[in-house]
Amino acid sequence: MAKKPDPNKPIGPKRVDNRRARYDYNILDSVEAGLVLVGSEVKSLFHGKANLTDAYCLVREREMWLISFDIEPYEKASVFQHERRRDRKLLMHRAQIETYARKAQEKGLALIPLAVYFKNGRAKVEIGLGRGKAEYDKRDQIAAKEGRREMDRIRAGKL
Repeated sequence: MAKKPDPNKPIGPKRVDNRRARYDYNILDSVEAGLVLVGSEVKSLFHGKANLTDAYCLVREREMWLISFDIEPYEKASVFQHERRRDRKLLMHRAQIETYARKAQEKGLALIPLAVYFKNGRAKVEIGLGRGKAEYDKRDQIAAKEGRREMDRIRAGKL
């Protein structure tokens, strides 16, 4: 007799977010792009075994590339394992690539991957155009967040 699936366990692919990107950058604009993957990368990404922390996007020869995106090897794959940190091509319209390449050349702007997820059975990457935050911006953001938490505690009557 087959085991019944656990109703509390989510079924389907996991979304991988780059939490560090929103902390280090002010995101001005974002766009969705397709991701070119090889066999075992799809299965590993489906299970959420990826890391976007050091990844960034680059335009090379009128094509958009995702650099330093880490996808762990799929343990059940045979001898044909993928390279862990290879450059992966992104699928976007030519006009979008040229627009974002122009914007990324401005001083202080960078193309940062924000999330990787599956949409209609296809791997997608959310790319953000971000401007780096200064250290004092981060401190202000943390202070404001702590202030909101404190007010929520007071309203809840826990203090």
